[in-house]
Amino acid sequence: MSQQPVHSVSRKLILLIKTGYWLALTIIAAMVVASFILLQQLMAQQQHNDALLDIVSTQKALSQRIVFLASATGAASRDKQPALVTALKQATGEFETNYDRLLKETGADPLSPARNDPKSIEYVLFNKPFHLDYFSVGLVANGDRLISSLASQLGMQSDGYKAGGERAGLDASVANATMSGYAALAQRISAFADEKSSSILDLHRTLFFATLGVIVLVALFIFRPMSNAILRKTRELVDARNSMAFIAVHDGLTGLHNRTFLTDHFDTLIKGAHRRRERLAVVQFDLDRFKQINDTLGHAAGDYVLVVTAQRMRDSCRASDLCARLGGDEFVMILNGAGTTEDIHALAKRILGDINEPITFQGTTIMPGASAGIAVYPIDADNAQDLLVHADLALYSAKKLGGGNFSFFSEELRRELDYRKQLEQDIRTAIADKSFEVYFQPQVSLTSGKISGIEALVRWKHATRGMISPGEFIPVAEKCGFMPDIGRIVIGKAINEAAEWDRAGIDFGRIAVNVSGTELREPDFDTFLFGTLERAGLAPQKLSLEIVESVILDDEKTGIASKLRHIRAAGVHLELDDFGTGYASLSHVNPNEIDRLKIDRRFVQNINENGDNTKIVRAITELARGLGISIVAEGAETEAELDSLMAIGCDQVQGYSIAFPMPQDKAREWLAARSPKKTKLKVLQGSLG
Repeated sequence: MSQQPVHSVSRKLILLIKTGYWLALTIIAAMVVASFILLQQLMAQQQHNDALLDIVSTQKALSQRIVFLASATGAASRDKQPALVTALKQATGEFETNYDRLLKETGADPLSPARNDPKSIEYVLFNKPFHLDYFSVGLVANGDRLISSLASQLGMQSDGYKAGGERAGLDASVANATMSGYAALAQRISAFADEKSSSILDLHRTLFFATLGVIVLVALFIFRPMSNAILRKTRELVDARNSMAFIAVHDGLTGLHNRTFLTDHFDTLIKGAHRRRERLAVVQFDLDRFKQINDTLGHAAGDYVLVVTAQRMRDSCRASDLCARLGGDEFVMILNGAGTTEDIHALAKRILGDINEPITFQGTTIMPGASAGIAVYPIDADNAQDLLVHADLALYSAKKLGGGNFSFFSEELRRELDYRKQLEQDIRTAIADKSFEVYFQPQVSLTSGKISGIEALVRWKHATRGMISPGEFIPVAEKCGFMPDIGRIVIGKAINEAAEWDRAGIDFGRIAVNVSGTELREPDFDTFLFGTLERAGLAPQKLSLEIVESVILDDEKTGIASKLRHIRAAGVHLELDDFGTGYASLSHVNPNEIDRLKIDRRFVQNINENGDNTKIVRAITELARGLGISIVAEGAETEAELDSLMAIGCDQVQGYSIAFPMPQDKAREWLAARSPKKTKLKVLQGSLG
């Protein structure tokens, strides 16, 4: 599944979970609010019912009081009657007010069909046998009449009622009927309140269980998936963290520990060996023909060889030993409790023998051919950095012996190391002072004698040791990463000198400069090159870059191939140096990418005596001629070699038989002496007559 659909599904899932989450919260919140409202209604209804029941209870008491006061007033002496009349009036007024309030609070309607329902309040108020409304209204009316009659008799303020008190009709039967009616009304109100409360409680109970159900559903279908997703993501994060921790200290291809782990734990191993008073051996391995395996069989075969080599290392060492891959085809084994030199020798021989066993890949037998260098703690060094350097130096010594073997670090190597360190420091100083010189070696045509080009070669004249061979300082510079700086010094000086020749009218063909893959991998190399040409005033067509076959074979991921195309598109020529010694296939010899092939000197030397070399040079010459690519042979040192090259058809040559590499002043003189002379016009003097 592609990355985008995965992200789309993930976004949809997250949106669905969020939607369900907020929907569930909304439903739960709505249910909680509804439950709260129902409780509020229940409490309000209870309060309303309690208030009605209080009124009913008060009315029952007032009906009895009115009848009692009416009877007491009639039987009392005249001097006590005014007080009783006032009390009667107050009780009657309160009874009437309460009755009006009762009718209002209950909403009783005398015309409502509910008056025929025995369970309704209207039935008690307006229907038989209670006729509570009739008795209540009658009780108030008769009370008012009695109060007015007594007030008139006693000379008190009245509403003008003149009839006698005997028509008031306030007796025990009225009080009993009223009291009976109010008792029935209280029962109806209580029953109605209980019924409504029960209904609200049922609804609240239903709502409560529905809320619980929603919560359970949310837990099952939202929170449970969310918790599972969170748990799964947490596990994935933990696994990712563990994987990252593993990757941080292990090599991704072989599974061995990497350089980081080795750096972090090497000192601990040394301290442990010091505490136990044991020797610790550092064995550094390198595959002798790994580049050839990659170039001829492909990177898949190279990776397989690395994996098998790592497995053989693991199988050969003990659990207490440490195996690590430093990078590329470089491996290190740290042997704890290594024992004597003889023990280390025997162990290294056995391990190297296991590693050098043939490897079968897709039906092809591969001979990896590993070499090893050994440094021992505390004999050779007492710290991790020096032990690794000394093991590397011993490895280099083993490779010089032909490979497939191992060497111990020795005093002789220590002296070489000291010399190399000093040389490294001197190179650094020479770069800062730009003291590297450029020598020039011409390339000429055998048929015309015309100069076809001139190669710029780096030379270094040390202040105290004199001239140091490039074969001595260039490997050290490459190892220390100084070649880009040295290369830019050489390019700058060569281009500036060529520009001077060009302005002076000296014919030199093209100036050729060697460029390594390390220099080309510099991100600003093309910017530097074009800037140098522009500042010097030299046309790009006057410059050639010499590259070896390994640069052509370099993966496109490095950006070298596209950078070379960009440089060539600007007019700079590209030459394939040391052709025939690398592993480039014919597909890389493309006239759209290469302008000239340079035959390596090993095919040119003694070509007049070696028939195989003659065939190789002839084949290369015919190949280049067929593709329209020019060719130059380097290393021609004798007349016989020049004659053989001429006979084959290789016209352009470079070598000691033509000219030795020369400093710039000598090269200028050599070129000037062989440049075609321009015809000078001579002005004739005399008269026209």
